[in-house]
Amino acid sequence: MEPVRAGADVWSGGQSPFGIGSKKFGMWLFVASDSLTFATMLVVYTFMRVSSPTWPAPFAFSPSILFSTLMTLVLLSSSLTMVYAVGAMHNGDRAKTVKMLLATMACGALFVVLHLFEWRHLMIDEKVLPWSNPWGVPLFGATFFGITGLHMLHVTAGVIYLGIVTAGVSRGRYTDEDVEVSGLYWHFVDLVWMFVFPMIYLMSVKG
Repeated sequence: MEPVRAGADVWSGGQSPFGIGSKKFGMWLFVASDSLTFATMLVVYTFMRVSSPTWPAPFAFSPSILFSTLMTLVLLSSSLTMVYAVGAMHNGDRAKTVKMLLATMACGALFVVLHLFEWRHLMIDEKVLPWSNPWGVPLFGATFFGITGLHMLHVTAGVIYLGIVTAGVSRGRYTDEDVEVSGLYWHFVDLVWMFVFPMIYLMSVKG
């Protein structure tokens, strides 16, 4: 019987499924650990919301839900441009990669700006603060600003991260793996918002 040869050629696909780069593996570990953080916060928020009969539903369809829907569309658009950036880099088109990364950064920055306008409206017009609000449920402000603030921090860090990657790609320093790894982070941030949006906004529509 012919002995089984060691190496990637023993796999029918032509390469070992465990052959993952250290950068990508590190990002997957970060995504997995950070997912636990957001999952814990959302589970705690849901528990407090369900267990409190006086939990407020402060978000009117207009402008709050319309505004948060616009923010969602902006993030979804950024995921699309990120996909184009990764694809262009795999094809060796650095110029298109830079353009798509810049478009992704622009969408991320717009999301942060819209989020800050929303916070301003809640704090100034609605008098909602992390420690108090007009409905007498202090934990609402703490959980709302805690979860959305942590997510906004991730988006801001992602914009800075993409800026570094964009500069490296334009100078010919980074490879397609670097762009793909940054894409993993960005898609993770977008995916988290797909849970935050319905659980915090849509389930708390006024009336």
